[in-house]
Amino acid sequence: MKVHQENTAHISQKVIQKVGNPVSEMVVLATLESFGIRNKDVDTDYGFDSIFDMAMYIFKDLKQKPIAELRNLNELKPPKKGDKSIPISDYLWIKAKLLVQYYPLGIFHLFPIVIQIVCIILFGYSLWTFLGFNVVQSTAVVFGVIFGLIISGGYVQVLGRQASFYWHHQEYQKSKIVVYKLIKSGVKGNVVVFAVLAIVNFLFNLYPFSFFLITFIYAFLIGLLLLVSAPFHTIKHRWAISVAISVGTLLALSLKLCTTLHIFFTHWIGLCVAILISLIFLKLIFKSKIKTAKTVQSNPKKIMVIYRNYKYFFYGALIYVFVFLDRLLAWSAPFGISHKFIFLYEKDYEIGMDLAILIFFMLAGVLEYAIAAFSKFLDIKQKNIKFLDAREFNKSLYKMYWGHIFLLFLTAIGTTTFVYLIVTQPWGYQASFGETLNPLSIKVCVLGGIGYFFLTWGMLNALYLFTLNQPSAPLRALVIATSINLGIGFICSRFLSYEYSVIGMLVGAFVFMVLTIKTIHVFFKKLDYYYYAAY
Repeated sequence: MKVHQENTAHISQKVIQKVGNPVSEMVVLATLESFGIRNKDVDTDYGFDSIFDMAMYIFKDLKQKPIAELRNLNELKPPKKGDKSIPISDYLWIKAKLLVQYYPLGIFHLFPIVIQIVCIILFGYSLWTFLGFNVVQSTAVVFGVIFGLIISGGYVQVLGRQASFYWHHQEYQKSKIVVYKLIKSGVKGNVVVFAVLAIVNFLFNLYPFSFFLITFIYAFLIGLLLLVSAPFHTIKHRWAISVAISVGTLLALSLKLCTTLHIFFTHWIGLCVAILISLIFLKLIFKSKIKTAKTVQSNPKKIMVIYRNYKYFFYGALIYVFVFLDRLLAWSAPFGISHKFIFLYEKDYEIGMDLAILIFFMLAGVLEYAIAAFSKFLDIKQKNIKFLDAREFNKSLYKMYWGHIFLLFLTAIGTTTFVYLIVTQPWGYQASFGETLNPLSIKVCVLGGIGYFFLTWGMLNALYLFTLNQPSAPLRALVIATSINLGIGFICSRFLSYEYSVIGMLVGAFVFMVLTIKTIHVFFKKLDYYYYAAY
């Protein structure tokens, strides 16, 4: 049919634009799959029995064309100054330059968190915490933070993935549309989830309405702050996050110190200001970029955005579920905790996990550097290594991966030493909060710190796979790890003591790391295939 021929011709042109002169049918097949073409749609839309038959047809058709016509978009661009093969002797210098650039950048991203920690130490107060809260108030607020992160986490993951794709290709209008639509979707998702929870709470009378309302407001504002902050990572203006949160924190702290407003209201006003500043920055940055864009701008297709990113959505939400699951199990365990409510904040356990998560935060610089170096050397080595030497290409980058793991170990040792000094030295926790650390908190901190190291390693593996659009294996590993976290954490918290729910997190994180390592091993063996499929 004529329609089938036209559709096939159009797709063939898209294949050329993406990969240029394909080296095999498998490259064409991977490219077609990356376009979102499904096997069951091939017969209806293109007239082929299977997507593989379609790939073979296109490959043979392209091989009959002159080589000059088989140039991808990058090859059609005029060569940049200095765009040439890079000598192997310069590799070490490039790695050092990337380390100096991206490792501090990853640590600098923690500046908003550092501000909160400093405020808590000096004033017992931050943008969403207050040491003067009673147990019920703390439960409501921390619940709000947890729900806000979980509900928004999936939207943030998709936002970062899809918006960065359009931004990288200078399709700023599409990037803007995706960002704003996902922010709106995140807000709607938050409201829908809490509407369902409100019905459940009403039917079973779990918490007072005031408790539920406070939790909802914190969840809504924290989730919205996360959503409006996420685009700045994508568009390379991360300083805006620090500015917005710093101003919001200073305003909230001033209201707390200089007025009689309730702590809840000072928090909510500070969060609203941080959100408003972020939205203003977003509007100004997009307006400037779209105005100077030279490419034709169009609207992204909603169905394609969903199809390409739904696995990232579930991963983004589930990673927060994994992080907070052990705390919820500890809060609901019948050991040393009043059971007026199903879940009730447990201070000593929370302190231990808060100290442990410092290890996770401090390893952020390694993740930032590792992915930047991997992306850079993918490009360098595909230019410097011949196609017939694909095994050398795969092996060299696999070796780089283990170099990054070694750096992760070194950083973990340094961070663990720092946390150990905070816990044990007089100038550490005791000097900051005027009390010694409970042995239970130390136990939780040690076990939690080990778990967070394993989790970070697994997340680094996932980021490698995400770089070349391979989200299925990390998502599957995270589902298994979360199930183990829940099962072991529940058993330990019920039959040993509530603080042992952390063992579930530790074992789950270890399983997540092991499963993703197995996937990474296979991934690097076929790295040349995945590279062609992704780009």
